[in-house]
This record gives sequence, structure tokens and C-alpha cells, in this order.
Amino acid sequence: MAAAALLAAALGGGLLLIARRYLTGAGRASRAAGAALMRGKTVIVTGANSGLGRATAAELLRRQARVIMGCRDRGRAEQAAREIRAELGAQAEGGELVIRELDLASLRSVRSFCQRVLQEEPRLDVLINNAGIFQCPYMKTEDGFEMQFGVNHLGHFLLTNLLLGLLKSSAPSRIVVVSSKLYKYGEINFEDLNSEISYNKSFGYSRSKLANILFTRELARRLEGTGVTVNVLHPGIVRTNLGRYMNIPLLAKPLFNLVSWAFFKTPLEGAQTSIYLASSAEVEGVSGKYFGDCKEEELLPKAMDDLVARKLWDISEVMVGLLK
Repeated sequence: MAAAALLAAALGGGLLLIARRYLTGAGRASRAAGAALMRGKTVIVTGANSGLGRATAAELLRRQARVIMGCRDRGRAEQAAREIRAELGAQAEGGELVIRELDLASLRSVRSFCQRVLQEEPRLDVLINNAGIFQCPYMKTEDGFEMQFGVNHLGHFLLTNLLLGLLKSSAPSRIVVVSSKLYKYGEINFEDLNSEISYNKSFGYSRSKLANILFTRELARRLEGTGVTVNVLHPGIVRTNLGRYMNIPLLAKPLFNLVSWAFFKTPLEGAQTSIYLASSAEVEGVSGKYFGDCKEEELLPKAMDDLVARKLWDISEVMVGLLK
């Protein structure tokens, strides 16, 4: 009976997967596929050695961009780059993959990465803030920040600010921020931004993703008239290693794997909105918006609170050392 139930679930999941890809995937992929070539464009993708970042980097390379992979582990990044080049073959010609070490849990590493980019790169057309950590146990970054808030928000906050000058001189240019639908469960508690009083790994992740959206809105306001746009997206539920800190019981893993195969997006499917926002002419000049499946979506009121966004910006500047 159990075997029969699993077989039925697998068959049902397969049919649902086919239906989902037919109804949503085709339209999403066709919009991103229609995006322009990126020949002559330089793009930075953080967290580019796996998951969404790897898929994004590979597709932009196929579109002939110069892709700078900002990765914490150089060995894994080099392996990913070799695999991408092998997979694309002749399609990789005209583009370039460049590996640069970047640990978003270290402000020192972020500054070093940006210093090298500013010294070596004459232009920067697209910055994709993709890297993230998901629902980890309580731990701190090198600088003493709660890990999820430190990596997902503060690391990218400093990175973006240090590269703004180059983005402005390269205008029209774009910033793409990867958030999550889980922002809906987050709150910005200014009394405990570092989770020193209390910590819940799920709410901590949601808070960092809400911070990504508020950051995007405030940055869009500050960039008006510069030729630099910034938009934020959610990729949906994607099969990546982001959930490595999730504790799934051993007996439940086969069922989880079945469900993820049937209902979760592949990394390439999940990357479509990042690719779309980085390259499509349809969003030229669009800024401060929230996207999913290559189309604009509405936000909850708490994600559109401009007073909270400005206060978070001001505090973040102090936390990362941009203001003393």
C-alpha cells in the first residue's frame, strides 16, 4: 500500500510538474529568452558558484556578458566556472567568466573585492545581489552581526554603496536584488536588529528579505535621475542548497525530494526573473519595483514604508562604517 501511494504521488507530482511548467514556465522563459544580448556588458553576480547565482551567471555568459563571479570559496567557484564553460561550449564564446573572492560575512572582504573591481574594471553595467544564507542557527559574521542580517542585507548594502560610483559612470546601468516571498513574515525591530535579545531562524531570514526590499525602495529614491535603476525580485521556491540548514527527518527525505522535484523550480527557472531584470529592454528605466516570474507584483504595506526604509538605511550606514 505504501509503495502504491508513493507511486501515485510520483505520477501525480509528475503531471503537476508538467502542467506547472507548461502554464507558467514557458511564458516566464520566453520573456527572459527574449532579452537582449549582453555583449560588451560587465555584470557582477554574488554567490555565483551554485544555485540561482550559477544559473544566472551561465545564462548571462551565454548572452556574451563579462560575468564577475563574486564567491566566498574560490575552489568551488573555479569548479563551477569550468562546468559552465563545458556545458555551454561554443555558446560561451564572446563572453567571459572572471572569479573574484567575496565573503559577504566580512566587511573587510567586501571592501577588498570592491577595491579590486574599481581598480580593474572600467565599467559596471549590472550588479546582481544574489548570494544569501537561509535559516541558519544563531551565529555571527566576522564583524559581529547576526549572520542572516549581516550577509543578506548588510554585506550587500556595503557592496552596492561602494560600487555606486562605477555604476553611475556606466549608466544606464542596473542593480538587481534577490529577495523572497518570505519577507511577508519579517519585521524590522530597530531595538534588536542584531537579534541579541531573541532569535528565530525563520523570522530572521524573513526580516533580512524584508530589509532587501526596503533597501531597494530607498536606493531607487536616491538614484532618481542618475540613469541607474534598482529592482527587487522573488525567485519562487527553488531547488538549491540554500536550505542546507534545514533539519529534515531521515524518513521524510524521500517524500521531501519527491515534493521538491514535483513542485519546486529548477535553478534556471528560478533565475529567469534575475536574468530578465538584468537584460530586458522591457524594464529599461523601471526602478524601485518588486518582481516575480518576470512581471511586477504588489507588496504588503510594511514593505512600502518609506520612513522605515530611510531609518534602516541610516542605521545600516553606521553599522557597515560608511558613517561614523
